[in-house]
Amino acid sequence: MRWLLSMLFLLAPLTAARAEQVVLGLSHSNVQITTSFKGSDILVFGAVKREEPIPQGAPLQVVVTVEGPSERLTVYRKDRVAGVWVNTDAVEVDSAPSFYAVSTSGPLEEVISATEDLRHHISVPQAIRSVGATVQDPRAFTEALIRIRREKGLYSRNEGGVLIEEATLFSTSIRLPASLTEGTYKTRIFLTRDRQVLSRIEGTIEVSKVGLERWLFNLSTMQPLWYGLMSLAIAVVAGWGASTVTRLLKNG
Repeated sequence: MRWLLSMLFLLAPLTAARAEQVVLGLSHSNVQITTSFKGSDILVFGAVKREEPIPQGAPLQVVVTVEGPSERLTVYRKDRVAGVWVNTDAVEVDSAPSFYAVSTSGPLEEVISATEDLRHHISVPQAIRSVGATVQDPRAFTEALIRIRREKGLYSRNEGGVLIEEATLFSTSIRLPASLTEGTYKTRIFLTRDRQVLSRIEGTIEVSKVGLERWLFNLSTMQPLWYGLMSLAIAVVAGWGASTVTRLLKNG
């Protein structure tokens, strides 16, 4: 009997999780980067699928994240030495998203617990992984990286950006800047109550270069010599054209 009660106790959270499940939708799952691309807004929306009436108590909360391809990089700290700014310390970041946006239905600390944030890597600092740092205060390097990318529009945190209607439908808009990295962008949605994750779902957005942008990218990576010569020729022609126009205007 005690064994049966123990099993029911363990299964209770799983049953509650199945009672509310999230369904994901995207306004479009492909973003094409052209020479005139100035950014794009992605509408992420969804609904809560239930087999039982809406539970009473703590309100339903939603967290949406969009994460770009990760990359390995080095973050440097500059200090003034003998009147010259030089790199004095550096931290190797094992994995940092090229783009990361978090949108929530309320203040992040009230929507999800620190333990759940750590488990699912939801907040921006948790999405960046850096191990083995030997410098003092390695967190300062992560904060500097976040600050720089936030200023460029690559990292964002929009608390209250998710609109929930009738505790069932929800939506949010994620701004993708012009300086996007090509690749697959992972979209995640979390349903929470009492700051605990009840259900989650993932989707993807494909970002790719097309047209002239694709041709230039392929040329720069596959034929770097020809790309360099072409860039040099364009610079020479542009400079000659500008000087010719200036001379004609002065003589006119």
